[in-house]
Amino acid sequence: MDLMSAMATFVRAVDAGSLSAAARSLPSSLTSVSRQISALEEHFGTRLLLRTTRQLALTDEGRLLYERAKAVISEVREIEAALSRDRHQPSGRIRVSSPSLM
Repeated sequence: MDLMSAMATFVRAVDAGSLSAAARSLPSSLTSVSRQISALEEHFGTRLLLRTTRQLALTDEGRLLYERAKAVISEVREIEAALSRDRHQPSGRIRVSSPSLM
């Protein structure tokens, strides 16, 4: 299991309010979203969501994971943005050779 991807899916499901809405907003299936959340619950050894046919409810542990995962994902995105900015800007010394008439 890719822990970062599973946490991002979990956050998306909580934000969307349902697993099916999260699956529609991600390039993923409902089964895949459900499996990732189940894998997270198994990884942490606790129930994160109370699922009914109509809604999702966070457990106390789920709320803790949601808040921290959202912060971690935001931080990773900021790091990616900062590093990609540096890649797209040229840096260093340029040496140009030309005839002396120019």
